Amino acid sequence: MNRERHAPQLWAKGLPLDQAVHRFTVGDDPELDRRLLRFDALGSAAHARMLAHAGLLPEQDAQRLVAALAAIAAGAQRGEIRITPQQEDCHTAIETLLTEQLGEAGKHIHLGRSRNDQVALALRLYMREALLGMAAQTAELAECFVQFARAHAGEIMPGYTHLRRAMPSSFGLWGAAFAAGLTEELQTLQAVYARLDRCPLGAAAGFGVPLPLDREYTAKLLGFSGVQISPVDVMNSRGRHELALVNGLASLGLVLEKFLWDVALYSMPEFGFLSLPDAFTTGSSIMPQKRNPDVVELARARCRELRGYALMLQELGGGLPSNYHRDFQLLKKPLFAAVDTARGLLEVLIRLLPTLRVSAERAAAACTDELYATHEAYRLVRGGVPFRDAYQQVAQQLADGAFKPDRVALIATHLGGAGNLGLETIEAEVHKSQQWLERTRTRLQQCEAALWTRGKA
Repeated sequence: MNRERHAPQLWAKGLPLDQAVHRFTVGDDPELDRRLLRFDALGSAAHARMLAHAGLLPEQDAQRLVAALAAIAAGAQRGEIRITPQQEDCHTAIETLLTEQLGEAGKHIHLGRSRNDQVALALRLYMREALLGMAAQTAELAECFVQFARAHAGEIMPGYTHLRRAMPSSFGLWGAAFAAGLTEELQTLQAVYARLDRCPLGAAAGFGVPLPLDREYTAKLLGFSGVQISPVDVMNSRGRHELALVNGLASLGLVLEKFLWDVALYSMPEFGFLSLPDAFTTGSSIMPQKRNPDVVELARARCRELRGYALMLQELGGGLPSNYHRDFQLLKKPLFAAVDTARGLLEVLIRLLPTLRVSAERAAAACTDELYATHEAYRLVRGGVPFRDAYQQVAQQLADGAFKPDRVALIATHLGGAGNLGLETIEAEVHKSQQWLERTRTRLQQCEAALWTRGKA
């Protein structure tokens, strides 16, 4: 397969082209669009099948187009296809290949489409797959936190508010918090998937097509649950769906950022509650004794970076009137960057968490008597003392230096408390998300396989 093609733009009309203007308008698309090639080929195959189904393209031509698109998708997967600056984008690159290989049949592939709905579909397919992959990583990391919490359920540590010691906690309670937070983020990702689960193809430039297209058939071929009905909304939603996905990733980052901050603090020698293995630290260029938590700090920064990409998408996609605008071209870079950042962040944390070493002795030593002040007040309440009076009695004991709490008198046994972490419930929620992931991935794989092989002898 020829890996580089020079062809006129799909919109070219033989007029002079200013090269500076061309470079400015094309921007990074030839490189960015390489990750859309496979998805654009998949969407084009479904479109060819639909055209034949609707009587707008001979069945033989559709079969030839699908076969050629299957080879293009495989080549794209192997990184064998380049997009030249002259081609501008993945759509031109694919149509050029089809026309060169199939002649007139290749020229029919754009019938009933615009680059506007074509890129919307390619991005929808890309985001759908990326979301499922990151949701699987999130579920795996949630399981790691459940395992950590279970392994250290009874090991006490100080709980902090305002960065001051507050009440007794445990490593189990701490780890369970992040497992529970990730289950919430899995629910968010499923909700974002539902937004992406509508096929935009058939909107064309944003006003529909005066041809008997069967949009529902295209959606079914690609595994969507339905069609994004309004063609105007297809264009208006550019930026909204990208932002919804990246906002979901930024929210995931909010969960992980707190964990990373805690690790950075608790692994300080002054705390000594946790220690990082050497593989997750780096040395100093000047101080021979130093081991720095660079992985933790960079991962923490990645969480903030995700919020930055979300803000960029919000700015680029907002402030525009209805329908398509070229501004949307710039949405791809922050979207792709956010996906790459989130994937890398999740991957490194899945590796980090099982290697964390807990110093139960140091943490227990930090749980000094005053942390049990609230527990002592509740012990008095259980004996019939009104809470406010119990509060004042304990406060006076603390002021007098006479406070000697009963450390084992009370423990929170309600769901989620230190004595009842609810790990089985959290784990069940994670497994429920994993089952959804498995069902969804299997269905999409079956749709794609059927799309490529339908009609073959």
